[in-house]
Amino acid sequence: MKACKNCRLIVNDEKQCPQCQSQELTEKFSGQLVVMDPEKSEIGKKLEIKAPGRYAIKIREK
Repeated sequence: MKACKNCRLIVNDEKQCPQCQSQELTEKFSGQLVVMDPEKSEIGKKLEIKAPGRYAIKIREK
């Protein structure tokens, strides 16, 4: 699994993020968050999540 450095979406075997089209994916992330309804999710609002999906909580730099 990899997470997009731009929008934090977690993808399986993709070469680019299907949500934001970024090719900056990393395996260095911690925590996962599943957002079903981003408009009602307080955490989703805080992380600025716009679409349902599985997201990394933190992207590690190193």
